[in-house]
Amino acid sequence: VMSSSSSSALEMEIFQYIDAHQSDFIKDLKEWVAVESDSVQPHLRKEVIRMMALAADRLAALGATVNLVNLGSHQLPDGQVLPLPSVILGKLGKDPQNPTVCFYGHVDVQPAKKEDGWNTDPYTLTEIDGVHLFIRNLYGRGATDNKGPVLAWINAVETFRALKLAMPVNFKFVIEGMEEAGSLGLEKLLEEENQNFFSDVDYIVISDNLWLSNKKPALTYGSRGNACFFVECGSKDLHSGTFGGIIHEPLLDLIALLDSLVDSTGRIQIPGIYDSVAALTEEERKLYESIEFDLEEHRNNCGVKKFLYGTKEEILLHLWRYPSLSIHGIEGAFHEPGIKTVIPAKVIGKFSIRQVPHMDLSVVEQQVVEHLEGVFSKRNSPNRLKVSMPLGAKPWFADVNGLLYKAARRAIKTVFGEDPDFIRDGSTVPVARMFQTITQKSVMMLPIGAADDGEHSQNEKISRHNYIEGTKLFAAFFLEISKLH
Repeated sequence: VMSSSSSSALEMEIFQYIDAHQSDFIKDLKEWVAVESDSVQPHLRKEVIRMMALAADRLAALGATVNLVNLGSHQLPDGQVLPLPSVILGKLGKDPQNPTVCFYGHVDVQPAKKEDGWNTDPYTLTEIDGVHLFIRNLYGRGATDNKGPVLAWINAVETFRALKLAMPVNFKFVIEGMEEAGSLGLEKLLEEENQNFFSDVDYIVISDNLWLSNKKPALTYGSRGNACFFVECGSKDLHSGTFGGIIHEPLLDLIALLDSLVDSTGRIQIPGIYDSVAALTEEERKLYESIEFDLEEHRNNCGVKKFLYGTKEEILLHLWRYPSLSIHGIEGAFHEPGIKTVIPAKVIGKFSIRQVPHMDLSVVEQQVVEHLEGVFSKRNSPNRLKVSMPLGAKPWFADVNGLLYKAARRAIKTVFGEDPDFIRDGSTVPVARMFQTITQKSVMMLPIGAADDGEHSQNEKISRHNYIEGTKLFAAFFLEISKLH
């Protein structure tokens, strides 16, 4: 074990190298962003496959053993068959004295077009001064989600190699190209490799989310799951002049059903839905108090006039550790401009309920079905009602007092000079849950992107500061986890 002075001298050497090679690291990112690896649109699938090859080459250049695992193909709803991009399983180092850290990232991106409202070409990484002069932003699709963080991790590993330093940990890499399209084939691969590739892995780190603040670093220890529902009411298409006023209209039934789900304060009206939500502990409540979260800034980021709650704590609790219900749309209703006096025959309402510990998806499904059937039966409607749950994802939750979070907290303190916010994610991060459930290893989410990075939206960016300091954070984390292990 190193003395603290020799370890800080080592950190200085590493950080200086990273600072000196900033422009190389940005050039790497520019090259990666230039690949239109959009996994959602079929015509760009070959670009995703090209991106996987680039990432594999980059790992091989580090000296890693790289295995591109073929996942076969998948069929689109229109019958078209597309190849699935291979998943990279990489390994570097196998010193039995060292802990083994597996990094997960993805190199596919969300769709982007200049005409969607981008100020710059989304596939040309462009550096522009931010609002504050000292912040320079790197704009481009995938800059923060997730090409920037994947490269930052690789560059952190590369730094040890370039300086001819002993690797503090053994590295494994899982890099995929279908995350934005639901990580098709990944779960099956993890199950198949659990006894093999993952057998000697101690820790899994994911860097595919954002801080809560624009300036203060964060560690994420939980995310909500999601249960998606379809509720269908139907008969056959009729004309409102001929039948309006004498029949039970499916759309009226549906609107009554959707209206019964949530009240005006945001509280879900389905009986029993809150029964199994974990009680808030004092220790957990304390984590919320020190969090840097500017309500006004968040309101402006969202473009809304007011929130349902007035305090930081209430807002974060309802965003992270309580369920929420959102209505997403109605299929089958007339939605073009102008008016069409039709009574739609079959309409499908779509909504979802964000899941938190210790909700059970099958219980939630039963509660939703019973509630909707109850409301529907009171309407005495002859229309058909059908409720289904096509998609369910469980929440994910980690121990903030574990070694992994301790090491990351120390690394953040070293690089950023302050303790991180401990945050949860209101959205669903299926990979975190998937890795934890299948491998039973400690999983941590270690973000380097800021709250205003705009993942999935126009003008996505990562700041030069976060990209470079994030690289230092990963390097410092390698040292910390090797000391604690």
